[in-house]
Amino acid sequence: MQEEIIYGINPVTEALRSSRRAFELFVSGEGRKIDQLVQAAQERKVPVRRRDRRDLARLAGTEHHQGVALRLEAFPYAEVEDVIDRALEKGGSGFILVLDGIQDPHNLGALIRSAACAGADGVVIPRDRAASVTAVAEKSSAGAASMIPVARVPNVAQAVDALKEKGFWIYGAAGEATATIYTADFTGNVVLVIGNEGEGIRPLIKKKCDVLLSIPMAGGPGSLNASVAGGIMMFEIMKSRLFTGKA
Repeated sequence: MQEEIIYGINPVTEALRSSRRAFELFVSGEGRKIDQLVQAAQERKVPVRRRDRRDLARLAGTEHHQGVALRLEAFPYAEVEDVIDRALEKGGSGFILVLDGIQDPHNLGALIRSAACAGADGVVIPRDRAASVTAVAEKSSAGAASMIPVARVPNVAQAVDALKEKGFWIYGAAGEATATIYTADFTGNVVLVIGNEGEGIRPLIKKKCDVLLSIPMAGGPGSLNASVAGGIMMFEIMKSRLFTGKA
């Protein structure tokens, strides 16, 4: 069985609440939140090991561990079919985020966090040439990676085709698009595609999108960080659905 170590209060808290098999909790220091994690580990019969901060930094691979790390089974990716079925269960208001080549694990974690907060039913990421759900991504997601299914697929284009066949309308984020997020109709089953930090959505995936959308800007450098743009667009989808009663 593959294992990994995650760190940070929120990721470890959510991992202990999930069904993932945990093997050891490492803690350094004292405090209410750490005491709560120790109690949660003991309730699950997970051994608790006391370590000094330097040892914990070595285990976690960073000094920003917040005094806690957890050794557990590797991140359990969902099947894309299960993500689609979960969205379709909502009867016409499913929402799936597709990420086409996000490279930075911090951006990946932030996008997963925004997806969970904006009510998405799941996230789809590529298996190759893209960031995976590592400890860094889980920390950046603030525990959201344990709250929303993430599917990793060998071919994003095929996944988009499968979504279209199931009746999803595919929206792609593109800075050059003339249509904007403020004029789009986000009712029905929706997929939002966010592309690579530098190049955006690949041409093949762009061609498969039903609509390309941009975010109007009043100035600045002319583009937004991928996770910021994704967050703005996801919450615009949520707002539109709440306003129309289609959430």
